[in-house]
Amino acid sequence: MTTVDLTAPVPHGRAYWLLADCWNVVRRGLLHYRRQPVNIVWQLGFPILSVLLYGYVFGNAVKVPGGGDYQDFLMPGMFVMTMAFGFVNTATLVVHDSTKGVVDRFRSMPMAPSAVVTGRGVNDLITACAELGIMMLTALAMGWRPDGGWGFAAAFGLLLWLRFALIWAGVWLGLLVPDPEAAGGLFAVAFPLTMISSVYVAPQLMPDWLGRVAAWNPVSSTAAATRDLFGAPAGGGDSWVERHALLMSGLWPLALTLVFLPLAVRRFRKLSR
Repeated sequence: MTTVDLTAPVPHGRAYWLLADCWNVVRRGLLHYRRQPVNIVWQLGFPILSVLLYGYVFGNAVKVPGGGDYQDFLMPGMFVMTMAFGFVNTATLVVHDSTKGVVDRFRSMPMAPSAVVTGRGVNDLITACAELGIMMLTALAMGWRPDGGWGFAAAFGLLLWLRFALIWAGVWLGLLVPDPEAAGGLFAVAFPLTMISSVYVAPQLMPDWLGRVAAWNPVSSTAAATRDLFGAPAGGGDSWVERHALLMSGLWPLALTLVFLPLAVRRFRKLSR
């Protein structure tokens, strides 16, 4: 009879298995898109429709404070809007896995709890890169011409940085809401988050009190910073947060990550109790 020594050391270290577990979760998410292409077609098609509709419908209807072409002002805002709306997709996918028993299967396996959460985050970042790439190609076809070089790369990084921070809010909310229908209701949160910001219009064009709220919206800081890096009109603004948009576009997502990442991991661990 063959005996198994349960006290034998496990090959590789803890960090290796954490990365391996995370990669398995990522690979599962990517395979899900391949087997159900309708989901990825819709997720990637929505940004194209958004750019086309807003770009052509509002292209000549809104003026930018200080001058400049509105389409150049709008396109970076549209990129930010898509990154901000992404947390709803994250929450929907997480709650779908929860209601279908996938999370329960993960909990029953000898894997790191944080790997489930971080794997979801990496998967969503890959999708976000695809969304941004498609949106930018669409914008270029419409005549958008950003500055190149390091500014373009930095703006792309800031957009992903915002998406990265909101992923954890989506994971946390997805583990809280009871069903996918309730997750769809999170659009009621996402809609004012983007509308009361500088995504579509400059805060200076809003009523004073609403403009101040919009200026301090984390989405506005990323929108203003990416406009500056893309070489687009920024819409002015004399408040402290608007004059330091680049700094705040780094700090706001960091603060959101520090709040929601621990909450998401803690919520997942509570499911195992």
